Amino acid sequence: MLSFLGVAVWAAWLILYAARWLNDRDTVLVEARDPTSSFFASLAPVATMIASVGLAPHWPDFAWMMALAGLFGTTLFAVWGMGSLWMGDRAFEATTPILYMPTVGGGFVAAITCAAFDMKELGLLFFGAGLLSWLTLESVVIHRLILQALPVSLRASLGLHLAPPAVACVAYLAVTDGPPDRLAQILFGYALLHALVTVRLVPWLRQQPFSPAAWAYTFGVSALPLAALRLTERGLEGPSASLAVPLFVAANLIIGWIALRTLSLLLRGKLLPVRPL
Repeated sequence: MLSFLGVAVWAAWLILYAARWLNDRDTVLVEARDPTSSFFASLAPVATMIASVGLAPHWPDFAWMMALAGLFGTTLFAVWGMGSLWMGDRAFEATTPILYMPTVGGGFVAAITCAAFDMKELGLLFFGAGLLSWLTLESVVIHRLILQALPVSLRASLGLHLAPPAVACVAYLAVTDGPPDRLAQILFGYALLHALVTVRLVPWLRQQPFSPAAWAYTFGVSALPLAALRLTERGLEGPSASLAVPLFVAANLIIGWIALRTLSLLLRGKLLPVRPL
């Protein structure tokens, strides 16, 4: 049931984006050229892959086609996005955690998707691309965060900074077999550090008024308990296993709070910006 609900949400957002493209193409093109917001478009193939994994047990053929579309779209967008970075001439202010989305987020989710469709060898290639992209971009993003504070309007993007180590742990476990090794536990440990730092920054982050941008936090918030559960399923005991249930409960509370706040904005007609006539 939850899988079908997730696919329905994915389809609804896809239809809304298509409608926005048809009705307000100029704004969409401006966003596509913006160095800060353009990488958000990589969510389309990433969300398609996530939906395909949820749908695979029910409609395997359709899910397989979705997975292929997502893998192709992610690869294409990662190449385009990385190419734009390599050409340089990027403003320092445009360096934010959003940079992780095409190659890091895309690579890790692609690895998970490949594993779900019994293509672990291909998944390892995507995992390698995501892992090394994350390690190189991490220093760039941290350099920016240390030297220049994010403006209030972009602070929710730190939710994307929380996600890579947790999603990397899930992806690594997906493309490997047997009991969790040291690397899986190291990734989980770094994910916990990110979570604790994010909790420490809550007062600073809440200076940004609530908006749909808060959903950026849900990537890491949902991946962290999933990593703990996967470690436990594979036989790991000790601190990581004992954290699985508390993290799961905390993640549901946080995501539920974001969902309720979003619904409140929708009911008050403030979810989407009003286009001037």
